[in-house]
Amino acid sequence: MQARHRGRLVAVLTAVVTACAVAVPILTAHAAAAVCGTANAAQGKPVTASSVEAGSPFVATSAVDGDAGTRWSSVPGDPQWLRVDLGSTQSVCGATLNWEAAYATAYQIQVSADGNAWTQVYSTTTSTGGVQNVTFTGSGRYIRVYTTARATQWGVSLWEFAVRTGSDTENPPTNGDVLLSYKKPGTASTQQNDPNCTGCTTDKAFDFDPATRWATATDVGWVDPGWIQVDLGATAQIHKVVLQWDPAYGKSFEIQVSPNGTGNWTPIYSTTTGTGFKQTLTVNGSGRYVRMYGTGRGSPYGYSLWEFQVWGTGGAPNPQPVIPPDPRNPKQLVWSDEFNTPNGTKPDANKWRPEVGTGQNAELQYYTNNNNTFTDGNGNLVLEARREVTPGSACPVDPVSGSGTCQYTSSRLITHGKATWTYGRVEANIKVSGTKGLWPAFWMLGSNILDNGTPWPNSGEIDIMEHLGREPNTAYQTIHGPAYSGGGGIGAPLALPGGADYMNAFHKFTLDWDSKGIKMSIDDQQVIAIDKATVEATRGPWVFDHPFFIILNNAVGGDWPGPPDASTVFPQRMLVDYVRVYQ
Repeated sequence: MQARHRGRLVAVLTAVVTACAVAVPILTAHAAAAVCGTANAAQGKPVTASSVEAGSPFVATSAVDGDAGTRWSSVPGDPQWLRVDLGSTQSVCGATLNWEAAYATAYQIQVSADGNAWTQVYSTTTSTGGVQNVTFTGSGRYIRVYTTARATQWGVSLWEFAVRTGSDTENPPTNGDVLLSYKKPGTASTQQNDPNCTGCTTDKAFDFDPATRWATATDVGWVDPGWIQVDLGATAQIHKVVLQWDPAYGKSFEIQVSPNGTGNWTPIYSTTTGTGFKQTLTVNGSGRYVRMYGTGRGSPYGYSLWEFQVWGTGGAPNPQPVIPPDPRNPKQLVWSDEFNTPNGTKPDANKWRPEVGTGQNAELQYYTNNNNTFTDGNGNLVLEARREVTPGSACPVDPVSGSGTCQYTSSRLITHGKATWTYGRVEANIKVSGTKGLWPAFWMLGSNILDNGTPWPNSGEIDIMEHLGREPNTAYQTIHGPAYSGGGGIGAPLALPGGADYMNAFHKFTLDWDSKGIKMSIDDQQVIAIDKATVEATRGPWVFDHPFFIILNNAVGGDWPGPPDASTVFPQRMLVDYVRVYQ
């Protein structure tokens, strides 16, 4: 699929905005209880299997690599097993099994202290395959899936086996530890502030903002060692360090503590096999200063961290940032527009404002000041794309480009400045426009893109619905963030059965969103579930724990859908029955 990049309107706002593409889904693996962690404790750990399909690349390590596009597959026959060495005794509390079509109808989850004597903690004889989230209680260094009955004549095959342990790396700890490094002063070997990474300064690693980062400078060359340190304000007991790496990560590095920050550095953690992405390190040390001291880079570039968090007791911590609570029962309607107004009524100015001007992404339309937006008297909002009889007559001179010509006009509405939300259920019932060159969408952007100029994709983008006129029976649902945007966005399509066209009927597009991840569905059929911890551990920082606003638009042309042609019919109406938000 061709990637696309949707931008802000240059005539009004200069911040860059959105993009879309399709990637293999990353599937949800939620914790079993409040004390159950969300990170995948099995990822990258040593793994063995009873067998591997002859002559295939489907080896055991593929089931714990964090990549839902690779898999382990056994030879035919029962029983089969996949065993993971967690490295130390762990309290295990849940697992996610993402089965390939060759799944097991009967299997057990077993734990062991030594890899020889096994204790069953979960069992089923009625497995249906697919993605299964199971919960249990147990303890051991080793954990395995032990299958006893296959659903097919083939072996058994897992895309991914994720394990949850009792140490929660996402929620505040319960032993009195707090975030000591928040907004504390830092220094580094170098810092970058150039067009390639504007404002990638030391303080960005300690701001609890996953959309900003520190990077070593390029003007002196990417060299070793590279380091960053933080002054906690007073002596502290350090128990945990969280590193969210940019692709420029440290393969060999130490976490060190010092009483004065100028010498006497004591290592409390050391590795020569750093994996990048998110690393949550359990440590034990004492000092006022803490630093990451990199001696070997995992890429040709320097060192870069989205987040460098130090957790423990003591120090002189600033008040911790507030983490938004999850909706307890996201079924309470908190905002809606039903569009039940007389024919020709303009959108409610208390809820929506139009974005006026030309689009980016090679889009061809000019978004008007509600000239193309009105209710139809049947309970629907209309966003109408038109081919102008006299090109240019409907659009004034663009103050940026100086152009005053346009062949097409259309509509784009946003709730920014009216309403934003963090978490909950967001849904709309929509009948899309159609024919080649049309690009209707229902999506959300992080409000910080307009509030403080956070660039796209660091602001975050959630595409709840995108439709291409040239693919009439397919709709797309995707998210974008740092290191997974454009062609690397995380998403999936849904094709209607029998080749049906989305433009022929209304369809419900839904987002369910909380601090653990995002699920999206079409007509109550789940299309994709995206787990926050898995994204952080395999793709990059998660930038969806802050307010977002809603966008409705009906674009013409663009680098993803392509331009209209002789088969395109105008005008084209995108009809919105309702938009609702539940929290």
